[in-house]
Amino acid sequence: MLCGRTPAAGRGAVRAEDGATPGAGTPPEPGGGPDAGVPGGAAGPDSRVRQAEARVRPEQTAVRPDGARTHPEEADLRPDETDLRPDKAGPRPDEADLRPDETDLLPEAADPDARWLTLVMHLTFFVLHGTALVRFIQRHPASVNTTTVICLAALLAVLYASGVGRDAYTAMNPSARRPQTWRVVWLAAVVVVWAVLVDLAPSFAWVAVPLIYAALRILPPVAACVLVGVLTIFVIIAQLALSTRFDLDVVVGPAAVAGFATAVFLHMERLAERQRRLIDDLIRTRRELAATERRAGTLAERQRLSMEIHDTLAQGLSSQQMLLQAAERTWGTDPAKAQGHVRAATKIVEHNLTEARRFVHDLAPADLALSGGLPDALRALAARESDERLRVLVHTEGHMAGPDEEPGPGSAELPEQVQATLLRIAQGALANVREHARATTAVLTLTTLEDRAVLDIADDGRGFDPAALPDTPEGARGHGLPAIRVRVRQLGGTLTVESAPGEGTVLTVTVPLEEGDAKELGPER
Repeated sequence: MLCGRTPAAGRGAVRAEDGATPGAGTPPEPGGGPDAGVPGGAAGPDSRVRQAEARVRPEQTAVRPDGARTHPEEADLRPDETDLRPDKAGPRPDEADLRPDETDLLPEAADPDARWLTLVMHLTFFVLHGTALVRFIQRHPASVNTTTVICLAALLAVLYASGVGRDAYTAMNPSARRPQTWRVVWLAAVVVVWAVLVDLAPSFAWVAVPLIYAALRILPPVAACVLVGVLTIFVIIAQLALSTRFDLDVVVGPAAVAGFATAVFLHMERLAERQRRLIDDLIRTRRELAATERRAGTLAERQRLSMEIHDTLAQGLSSQQMLLQAAERTWGTDPAKAQGHVRAATKIVEHNLTEARRFVHDLAPADLALSGGLPDALRALAARESDERLRVLVHTEGHMAGPDEEPGPGSAELPEQVQATLLRIAQGALANVREHARATTAVLTLTTLEDRAVLDIADDGRGFDPAALPDTPEGARGHGLPAIRVRVRQLGGTLTVESAPGEGTVLTVTVPLEEGDAKELGPER
């Protein structure tokens, strides 16, 4: 049924432990010898079965579960090593959104403050442009160049506005993003028209301020610095043309302001780019984490469903198959016995149907819902799984408080999740007993203490020597022990397995009933 690696002291038995020290599972029983009730003591699995069988009252006795021994690969198998591990899951649709090569930066990583700065730049352009035009018309109302200047000013305004409009459209429609070359051509056209306009009307020189900002935004740093230098030269020439005499401040002032503004802008742009990259990485990481969590949740649910099916429907189908095969063999020689097998299979079908319906609705196991608690559910399981070849005995120790009863000294109230998990573990273990152990008797012993619950599943089957079993997973089937390990770990409990060839097998599950008990029971192995 189960497999282990460490020989038990003094008897050649083999024990496999999952997070428990030997003997941590079941307390000694009153009146028993020094080794009674302790896995790994001198008393082997067969003696455990005989002791439990002697304690069982007639009304607690049923006849026959199913034998069980798992392959060694199952004992060493961890949930993350099954076919449900994430690296075997297919790509998710949302992963396509996380590929860096699909976009430079995610839209969420864009800096909203940069949009306001761009808006201020555009407003500054039109304010300076309009002010320069009004000033020129006021000072040169009848100049031969007035009409030309007005036309060039209008052309510059329309040209600049076209770029602003295209940027706004692109911001609202990212799919219509224009190539960078178009923006460079647009900037070059604006600068050329502006340069001609400054040559005719030097008052338009200060329109270079928003143009400098546009150059720094659109062009690479080196090209932007070159264009800023050209624009600064035009501004200096225009200021000298407006001045009646040479003034050094007219030359140094624009150059110093342009150089300082360029240095500050490039520095801030590098910081902003770094911030955008960090935000972009953070957004991608959060999306990847969310996708990973969704995958993990899906895999966990798949594993839960597979264990539920293994411990309920698959076990019932296996029992039905055995009963129907027995009925077929005895139909001609003993029709009454064959009909009994068919009736037993029919009862199992009805129970499986009830389990399937509750399983679909994610309700508690049918045995728990129809009985007064875990002990009654275990007895119902034993009665259902017993036959003339294998009998299942149930024994309970301690006092388990009822749903309307306050737990007192020496009593324990098992949470619904603990009861459901222990029942599923018993179902899975009995399925293994039926399939592998060739046992004639199996005993389920439930012990409830104030801080923990202990479930022993013992059988008098053939047992096994793990060292003699193949180390390859060939021939391994079902979930078996790995599913039991997963269920125990989900409750923070421990699992101990004791077996020896020809001496049966004992499985001990210890589950804490209070937070913090899991650490006291021993570390996971």
